[in-house]
Amino acid sequence: MFYVTLILCFLLSVIITPFMIKLAFKIGATDRPNQRKVHQKIMPRLGGLAIYISFLIGVFIFDPSKAYHPYILMGSVVIIITGIVDDILELSAKVKFAAQMLAALIVVIGGGIQVEFINLPFGGQIDFGFLSTPLTILWIVGVTNAINLIDGLDGLAAGVSSIALITIAGMAVIMGNTYVIAIASLVLVSTLGFLIYNFYPAKIFMGDTGALFLGYIIAVLSLLGFKNVTMISFIIPVLILGVPLSDTFFAIIRRMVHKQPLSAPDKSHLHHCLLKFGFTHRQTVLLIYAVAAFFGLTAIIFSQAKLWGSLILIAVVLLLIEICVEVLGLVGKDYQPILKRVKGRKFPAVRNR
Repeated sequence: MFYVTLILCFLLSVIITPFMIKLAFKIGATDRPNQRKVHQKIMPRLGGLAIYISFLIGVFIFDPSKAYHPYILMGSVVIIITGIVDDILELSAKVKFAAQMLAALIVVIGGGIQVEFINLPFGGQIDFGFLSTPLTILWIVGVTNAINLIDGLDGLAAGVSSIALITIAGMAVIMGNTYVIAIASLVLVSTLGFLIYNFYPAKIFMGDTGALFLGYIIAVLSLLGFKNVTMISFIIPVLILGVPLSDTFFAIIRRMVHKQPLSAPDKSHLHHCLLKFGFTHRQTVLLIYAVAAFFGLTAIIFSQAKLWGSLILIAVVLLLIEICVEVLGLVGKDYQPILKRVKGRKFPAVRNR
């Protein structure tokens, strides 16, 4: 029955998305091109609603019985309403942040989903105590915004989110968490159905409706799968979300270095830098898919490795990230500490073909 539900959700997403294109133009949920954006024409951006409706129908058919499930759905309703209004009216960053906080509070306070402690690899544990709630809320809001920030190219956020969902579902299979398997799979097939229309050249964008929902549900599912575990295992969800989290992290660093507001938009995200480097739109998306898949595979290997193997693996991953950051100029064209040491000279951060 579950596999039939997955097929149904996929088909529903494929069927509903064209209607969302018409609805978006009718109600004014469109994205107009500007200097910061890549697309060159007015695009409908209510595609995330197709993902959510398909997912919701699948949930009602499958009906997973967990005490925290209703609270996760209530939080998702807050996120979806926020996304729809933003896609039509373009809400301020403060209003969107307040809505994300409310959704996170519903999950954490109402559903009781939070990270309370972490076991240290060499013995003992860190008990978060009163910090448990704010740290969990920070994780949900942070991941929600991270997915939203990478939604800059056709099919990028949908594809990266799909890869993250596949990895989360795979890890849930290893850990025997049936709820996470079910919810992650339902969101995955609904997203893949939408991706048919969203991959380059896109016919519709997911908008904040989709990006915020995917970020929210991925954040919650990663908490359900990896809370109250060892310090090593706690790194797994960070690895799974390596692309959006690292892009967000370096965006914050970049804005701090250049003394800009953290919410200030720019054209120096990972996908922007790859485009400047000379890759085409499609090549950039596929390359980031490959990086996301690499992070997902690394997370699975990481979960099965011994302690010292895990430490070596994470050190290699961090080194690779740093080199990519310096080559692409994610922080700034003059930020090249490793490359300067290796060659003793300055490398061009970004080159145009």
